[in-house]
Amino acid sequence: MDEVKAIKDDHRSVDPAAVEMLRIADREGYSNVWERYEKQQPQCSYGQLGTCCRICSMGPCRIDPFGEGPTHGVCGATADTIVARNLARMAAVGSSSHSDHGRKVALLLRAVANGTNTDYHITDPDKLMAVAARLGIPTAGRQQMEIAADVAKVAIDCFGNQEEEPLVFLQKYMPVKRFERLKELERALYESTGAKTGFLPRGIDREAVDILHRTHFGCDHDPLSLVAQSIRCSLSDGWGGSLIATELQDILLGTPTIKSVKANLGVLEEESVNVVVHGHEPILSAKVAEMALSAENRQAAEAVGAKRVNVVGLCCTGNEVLLRQGVGMAGNESHSELAIMTGAVDAMVVDVQCIFPALADLASCFHTKFITTSEQAKIPGALHIQFDEHHADVIASRIIKTAIDAFPNRNKGRVYIPKHTATAVVGFTVEEILKALGGTLQPLIDLIVSGTIKGVAGIVGCNNVKVQQDHFHRVLTTELLKRDILVIGTGCWAVAAAKAGLMDLSAQKLAGPGLKAVCKQLGIPPVLHMGSCVDCSRMLNLAGAIADHLKVDISDLPLVGSAPEWTTEKAVAIGAYFVGSGIPVHLWPLPPILGGPAVTKILTQDAKDLLGGWFFVEEDPVAAADQMERIVMQRRSALGI
Repeated sequence: MDEVKAIKDDHRSVDPAAVEMLRIADREGYSNVWERYEKQQPQCSYGQLGTCCRICSMGPCRIDPFGEGPTHGVCGATADTIVARNLARMAAVGSSSHSDHGRKVALLLRAVANGTNTDYHITDPDKLMAVAARLGIPTAGRQQMEIAADVAKVAIDCFGNQEEEPLVFLQKYMPVKRFERLKELERALYESTGAKTGFLPRGIDREAVDILHRTHFGCDHDPLSLVAQSIRCSLSDGWGGSLIATELQDILLGTPTIKSVKANLGVLEEESVNVVVHGHEPILSAKVAEMALSAENRQAAEAVGAKRVNVVGLCCTGNEVLLRQGVGMAGNESHSELAIMTGAVDAMVVDVQCIFPALADLASCFHTKFITTSEQAKIPGALHIQFDEHHADVIASRIIKTAIDAFPNRNKGRVYIPKHTATAVVGFTVEEILKALGGTLQPLIDLIVSGTIKGVAGIVGCNNVKVQQDHFHRVLTTELLKRDILVIGTGCWAVAAAKAGLMDLSAQKLAGPGLKAVCKQLGIPPVLHMGSCVDCSRMLNLAGAIADHLKVDISDLPLVGSAPEWTTEKAVAIGAYFVGSGIPVHLWPLPPILGGPAVTKILTQDAKDLLGGWFFVEEDPVAAADQMERIVMQRRSALGI
């Protein structure tokens, strides 16, 4: 009871393992994300509303949303212009981060296909053939590597396409009715305004550069135009860069399959060399997990008195190796500092995205080697071991040996590993879902039509220190389950759900009667882990497959999304490409747009008619579930089911 009370009383996290580690942080005075957040109070209200502009040296300018101060920037920019430009730049950065991830995978596939990289292989030839067929690439009578080279070329060309035609990946994967709707919207806007407004992305890099150009001083000041380009750029991520990353990683590393794993800080082992992989790009982390199992590294670990090398994951690179290689999941983003505070982490190996620079300073308080590996993510105070895909085995083995060398320096008196883990059944790719349904989507469609399952909610995204860690994720998910709404998702939400036991078969009891019966019959949990944040493309793929099967648009389906603890610019892009695909999206915390009334109206009202998807904001998880259920029921009613 005391432990339960302590968790309830801690405003920082609902995770019992996190609460235990935060007590240690408080006692020892370790800097952490919650403490630094408190020191930032009060935060800038102009920034929170999106009405601060610093794109030229005449500024920075601030617009008073209450009309009591300046109403225009020095150049004459209105609050809506400033808000829309800031939003567009967030979408460009978010799309670029995921899409650049996809670029690296495409280049690696090309290198494997032409024989210049022999450290990686075609692990899933069936997926290669499926992707090739989707792209219209001939396969009959051709060698595997010829086909792989063609797939890689199509993917790489999506980044630099200079023609006006939409991305090939988008053309081949986006459902027919959605593509037609966006094409018609472009035509209708041109007819009514005389100005070109694009929604279908042409080249992945091009759409991000377009935003950087149009948000330069003295260019685009029209809120609708800026929001439209934000959607277009984001769609180049969802149906382009992220989709390419997911599909090609499956080809190279293997398509995840359903498996049972453990989640939370209890996956760390006191008697083993613990290596935490953190970030987003599994090209590195998959090799680290692989090399940890080599006979040479096992013997080296035993030689320093360790039982084995135990690789565990954090954040989205953790999700990747969790789904493919079954490694334990130590936690989501807000667990990254807490993992080091256990004193049991011998190396934390990071690649890109969502990595606190404070981790280097914290690691210096322990024996932990904090290792950066990417030329795009260097952190002062870290040990940098440059990763190169062409020498992946050697470099991954060097990383493992660095962790092994650190193990004897561990201060056993400072080691504290919370004894909290939960079992999670994971690996629900579109392929595995189809397999569970007998090879066709029809059983799922029949269950939705009958009302046994009312609809599907996709939940994504981060931890945000403004929200009690995992609280919104847990409550929203359980509320939706009660209402017979199947929950799927990715990213740090997926880790939160796994840690809470919501991906265990025992969670079936939390579901409404219809959903519970289906899950029991299929032997699955009511909450499905679909992957890392780039794997939001799996959710788009599933939605698109259902839409095409029924010959309707995604916006007709009883689907709804949520990013209840969103933090990063990537989350802006993800939310925007879901909205652009016709799916309403719930957000909390507040996005920095409320200072622009026209922008807010476009995104929360006008988008509903234009795109069939829109954003809505709600800070209470139960009220958010109510609103999500209403949307699902309205869409069911419109379909006549």
